[in-house]
Amino acid sequence: MIVVANRIPVAKGQGEAFEERFQKRAKKVDAMKGFVRNEVLRPVESDYYVILTYWEDQESFKAWTTSEEFKEAHKSRPPADMFAGPNVFEMHEVIDTTSKA
Repeated sequence: MIVVANRIPVAKGQGEAFEERFQKRAKKVDAMKGFVRNEVLRPVESDYYVILTYWEDQESFKAWTTSEEFKEAHKSRPPADMFAGPNVFEMHEVIDTTSKA
């Protein structure tokens, strides 16, 4: 499994508007082959929101980024002043998972 993380520095006072954009998102990714789940994490002690997208494999994620659904989902760009800096992209392979039984 692959986890794609986007750390997004949201400008002070823009958190509510940023969250609203995600609540109203087109949800195009949800129907993509290989998509597992999406999580939006609100910062507790920083200004970075973290968006985690889980994929069965790297090929599925890459297919998403080149799809028409991706273009449609990202066509309405937020205002630049919503952000305090550039997005930080990371991709990780899951090597171990534990959870409460």
